[in-house]
Amino acid sequence: MKIDLTDTTAGAINKALVQGRRAIGTPAVGMVLTLVLVTDEENAYDALKAANDASREHPSRTLVVIKRVSRSPRDRTTSRLDAEVRVGADAGTGETVVLRLYGEAADHADSVVLPLLLPDAPVVVWWPVNAPLDPAKDPLGALAQRRVTDSYAAEQPVRELSARAAAYTPGDTDLSWTRITPWRSMLAAALDQVTCEVKAVEVEGEEFNPSCELLAMWLADRLDVPVKRSLSSGPGLTAVRMDTTQGPITLDRADGSLATLSIEGQPARAVALKRRDTAELIAEELRRLDPDDTYASALRFGVERLNTVPQQTSEAPAEPVAEPEPVEEAAKAPAKKAAARTAKKAPARKATAK
Repeated sequence: MKIDLTDTTAGAINKALVQGRRAIGTPAVGMVLTLVLVTDEENAYDALKAANDASREHPSRTLVVIKRVSRSPRDRTTSRLDAEVRVGADAGTGETVVLRLYGEAADHADSVVLPLLLPDAPVVVWWPVNAPLDPAKDPLGALAQRRVTDSYAAEQPVRELSARAAAYTPGDTDLSWTRITPWRSMLAAALDQVTCEVKAVEVEGEEFNPSCELLAMWLADRLDVPVKRSLSSGPGLTAVRMDTTQGPITLDRADGSLATLSIEGQPARAVALKRRDTAELIAEELRRLDPDDTYASALRFGVERLNTVPQQTSEAPAEPVAEPEPVEEAAKAPAKKAAARTAKKAPARKATAK
């Protein structure tokens, strides 16, 4: 069921939600959270479809915030709110409200969203594209316990990771991190099968894919070994190679769906490691609403520290390095040496004369 509201208010939207629930025969509210989806008109359809699919696992009220660009200065000073209320089969297993904000209302989206939040329920804000550099300080992000971004959609994904690390606040997460959950699980399971020490790691994947950097930073942070980031033609992550004291461990996925796990002394085995769609990713993020400390630690490790060899500490003390002599002293050195030789020879000549 769909209800269109033009030039409306938050109060009228709440009334339409109650009217829609009664019309389909489900007056009770059985949703567990509010998902605020902030996007543009171009990406609204795909993002809303993913949110509706995820609502089958997490029944929620989905508020889609679309800020419409006004074409003239006169329109920019005129505030207007249009809404589309969806309940029943058109909204997955929850409720959906598509909010289109015009003029000055677009600058105060938090005031529009606040009256529509489910009472006593957690709030998650998701930016599929164009996420703010500091999600926690964004007016909409300040309403949420969990803030989801996607650095893969950024123009410069690797630089986006540095910005995320600088502005990290507990509750922030990124779908590029969610994409590598199966990889992290598989690599941890592989290391549990062998008693060994990891000496070096190589992560291979396509360029401009922040999931590759995040996996490399996680491995470097957890294993405290040098990690090399190499490029491939993709798709996505293609391989992880670990050099250990018991031989190499390799997880290779060339086609984006089926991977091969190779451990020294064991037969190679095929493992399912397909690339997941956005609905699966956002559903995974909605399963936990507490801060992800592992993500925070990997993010703060820093992209710039990849492809570097850590300094080896030796038990033997290092030899002191002589400080360079000043230029004037260096110039006088030959004269001083000649005077010293003359002084040594002088007593010998004196003794001979006697």
